[in-house]
Amino acid sequence: MNHYFPFVNTPLPYDYDALEPFIDEKTMFLHHNRHLQTYIDNLNSLMKENPPYQNWSLEKILYCWSGLPSDIRVSFKNNSGGIYNHRFFFEGMTDKAGLLPSVYFSRLINKNFGCFENFKKCFKKSALSVFGSGYVWLVHCRGKLMITQTANQDTPLDQGECPLLNLDVWEHAYYLKHYNVRAAYIDDWFHVINWDMAERRLQNLF
Repeated sequence: MNHYFPFVNTPLPYDYDALEPFIDEKTMFLHHNRHLQTYIDNLNSLMKENPPYQNWSLEKILYCWSGLPSDIRVSFKNNSGGIYNHRFFFEGMTDKAGLLPSVYFSRLINKNFGCFENFKKCFKKSALSVFGSGYVWLVHCRGKLMITQTANQDTPLDQGECPLLNLDVWEHAYYLKHYNVRAAYIDDWFHVINWDMAERRLQNLF
């Protein structure tokens, strides 16, 4: 993954139609090649206009955006967040439909949410409650697994939370297939979660 300027749109880890029937091919293509590409193009343009920050990594922007000059601060945050959040979302899914958490990860979920079904219930409730556009996250924070939300293209990073999994609930992520029925999209997404990736992200924290 390219974390430095010039940023490029790296390929998905699966084919555009690989998540069918849960997430449709056209949505995946537009989401990756149009929506994500727009954030990449915008951030590259900002970098060209602001050479002092061209050596900043994507992660450094997301951790340090509040210290940028006021006239570019929000643009840098929104576009770098758009890249980070989309890549995180795409990499958090798999074409191995029905993949379940490992015994180790299942124990952590049970410890923090009571059982896997209750985790799904809590996650779905949180995803349905996001007003407008944003993301729902499974994060590790202070030794616990937690479900959190971010608006628009904000990330959990500057809140001291370590993300493991996220769900994009912007309408462009599901409208072509599910129209305005976010609940059906959430149910379908549960079938394509890459639990192996979530566990690797957790292990990389230690």
